[in-house]
Amino acid sequence: MKKFFIYCAISLSILSDAFAQTLFTYGSSETSTAEFLRAYNKNKPATVDKAKAMREYLDLYTNFKLKVKAAQDLKLDTLTQIKYDIENFKEQIAGNYMNDEKGLQLLVEEATNRSLKDIHVLYFSVPIATGAKPEDTLKAYNAVKELYASLSLKGNDYTEVVANISSKYYPSKYSDIGFITAFSLPYVYENIIYNIKVGEVSKPYKNNKGYNIFKVLEERKEVGKWKVAQLLFAFPPNVDDDTKAKIKTKADSVYTLIKKGLQFADAAKTYSDDRLTYTSGGELPEFGSGKYKIDFEKNVFTLAKDNEISKPFETVFGYHIVKLLNHSPAPTNKNDAALMYEVKQKVNQDARVIAVKEKFTTDITVKTGYKKLSIVSNADLYRYADSVVKKQEDTNKEDLPISKKAVISFKDGSKIMGADWLQFVKTNKISSELQQTATNEKMFSAFVEQQVSNYYKKHLEDYNVDFKYQMQEFKEGNMLFEIMERNVWSKAGKDSAGLSNFYNSNKEKYKWAASADVLVFNCVDDKAANESLKNIKAGMQWTTFAEATDNKVQADSGRYELAQIPVDPDNKKPSENTYTNIIKNTDGTATVVKYIKFYTAGMQRSFNEARGLVINDYQTILEQQWIDGLKTKYPVKIKENVWEQMVK
Repeated sequence: MKKFFIYCAISLSILSDAFAQTLFTYGSSETSTAEFLRAYNKNKPATVDKAKAMREYLDLYTNFKLKVKAAQDLKLDTLTQIKYDIENFKEQIAGNYMNDEKGLQLLVEEATNRSLKDIHVLYFSVPIATGAKPEDTLKAYNAVKELYASLSLKGNDYTEVVANISSKYYPSKYSDIGFITAFSLPYVYENIIYNIKVGEVSKPYKNNKGYNIFKVLEERKEVGKWKVAQLLFAFPPNVDDDTKAKIKTKADSVYTLIKKGLQFADAAKTYSDDRLTYTSGGELPEFGSGKYKIDFEKNVFTLAKDNEISKPFETVFGYHIVKLLNHSPAPTNKNDAALMYEVKQKVNQDARVIAVKEKFTTDITVKTGYKKLSIVSNADLYRYADSVVKKQEDTNKEDLPISKKAVISFKDGSKIMGADWLQFVKTNKISSELQQTATNEKMFSAFVEQQVSNYYKKHLEDYNVDFKYQMQEFKEGNMLFEIMERNVWSKAGKDSAGLSNFYNSNKEKYKWAASADVLVFNCVDDKAANESLKNIKAGMQWTTFAEATDNKVQADSGRYELAQIPVDPDNKKPSENTYTNIIKNTDGTATVVKYIKFYTAGMQRSFNEARGLVINDYQTILEQQWIDGLKTKYPVKIKENVWEQMVK
C-alpha cells in the first residue's frame, strides 16, 4: 500500500512538472505546455488522430505567438484605445471571479437535484415569545420533547396530539404545508426536509421564534409548470352546509353551461368570485409545487390535455372549475444550459448563498495578507468617525489626526489610510439609511470587507489563473487585430500595384463558375416577401420600394455564382426574366430572387469582379511573408521530448 501511494505521488509530480515545462521558445520568449493545452482544448476539432490535430494546432499557435510578440515589441499594448478596451473588459468580467465558484457550483447542483423531487410535508411548531419567562421556556422544551416522541409513533392523530400537548405543556401548532421543492421554503428548513426520508420526523430545530419539527408524508417527481384559468364560487365566512349546497348547485349549473358551449372566459367575467382574475378570463399566474393548497393542486394535476376543464371541486375557499391552458414538464437534463443558468440565478438571489459569500470573504482576507495596524487605536478610529458624523458640514476629514496614518496593510505593503476610513463613514453612515444605525464596530468590519474586496479585485490576475488567462487572451487578441491591420489587411488593400500584379500572375484562379445576374430581396417575413414579389412583377423600381420598407426588405443586384443564390425548391432550373417563389429560411426570414441573365462556367473575371478574392489571396501571401520574417527574427524551437511526453 505504501508503495502504491509513493507511486501515485511520483506520478502526480511528473504530471505537474510536465504541465509546467516549456513546450517551445520563440526568440527570448517561451510558452508552457499548460498554456498551449488550455488554448488547444478550447479550440480542438473533432478528430480520431489527436496527435496530428495537435501538431497542426501547434503550427497555428506558434504563428499566433510570433505575431503577438511583434505587437509587444511595438508596444501596441500601450495604445490608448487598447488600454481602454482592456480595462473596460477587466471591469466587465471581474465580478464573475469575485466568488467561491466551487462552493456556488455545489449549491447549484444541490438545488438542481432537489428541484427534481417534490416532498409533501407536515409542519409542527412550539412558538416561544420574545422575552419569555424561564418557566415558559422550560414548558416549551418539554412540549417539543413529547411532540417529537409522539410524532415518531405511527397511527397518531396529529390534531389530537397537538391539542393534548398544548393543554398539558405549552401552546403548539400544526399544519399541512403541502408539497414543497427547492426554493419553496427558507434554506435552513429545506435542508432539514430534504435530509429525512418518507415517514420520518426531523429532530426539533430551534430558532429565535421557537421550536420547529417537520414530517415527510410522501414524495413525487417534480410536476413542472402549470398555466390554468379558474372560476371560483367563494364561500362566505363561517359558511354552513345549506349555503355550501347552494353554491355547489350554482357551480354545477355553470359547469353544464360551459360543456354546452359557454366560453370559459365569458363564464369567468359573469360568474367568478375571484376578483383578481375574472376580467382576464380567470387566468392565474404560472405556478409549480407549493404555490397553492394541496387540495387545489391535486385537482389541477389530474388535467392531462390543454383546454381540458375540471368538474367543480371543493377547497376551503369554495368551489372551483379549472381549465388547463398549458403544462410544461420539469426539465431534467443537467446539461441544459438554460436550466442551469436559471437555477444559478435563483441560488444567487437566495439566502443559501450567504454562507458561500462569507467563506469567500474569509478566504480572500487570508490570501491578501490583510492586517489591522496598531498605529491607530480602535478608540480613535471610532471617536473620529463619530466626529465626522456629528460635524458633517464643517469637518474636513483630511485634517483629522488619524487621516494620514495607515490603518490597514496588505501583503504587498500597500496601505489604507485613516482618511479612507473616515470617507467610508461619511458616505455610508450619513448617506445610507441601512448604515445609519450600525455600530462603529460593524461599520469598520464593512470597511475592511470593502477594502479586502477592492484589493483582491485589483490583483485578481495574481490569485485566479482562469481570470489571468482570459485577460491575456483578450489583450493578445486586441494586439493581434491591430498588428494584422497594419501588416496585412490594410496593407493589402492599399497596395494597388501589388494587387494588379498578383491578379495578372494568377488569372486562371479567378474564373466564374456558372453564374447569373440577379435581383435578391431578403425580407424579414413572408408578408414582406409577398409585397416584394408583387412590386417587382408590377415593374416598380426595386430600389424605391426597398428603401420605403423601413429595413424590412434588404435588396441587392449583381452577378453571383449559382451556388451562392438561394434555391427555390419548387423551381430548381429557373430561366431568364423569371422569379422564384417565396423561399422560406430557417430563421423565419424569406427571400425572393429575380433571374435576369445566365452565364456559362469558365468565363474570366475582370480585376474589379475578382477584387475581393484577389485581396483575400494577396493577404495570405503577405501574411506568410511576414511570418517567415518573424521566424527569422524570433527563431521557434519546439522541445520535441516535451511534446512527445505531452501527446502520449
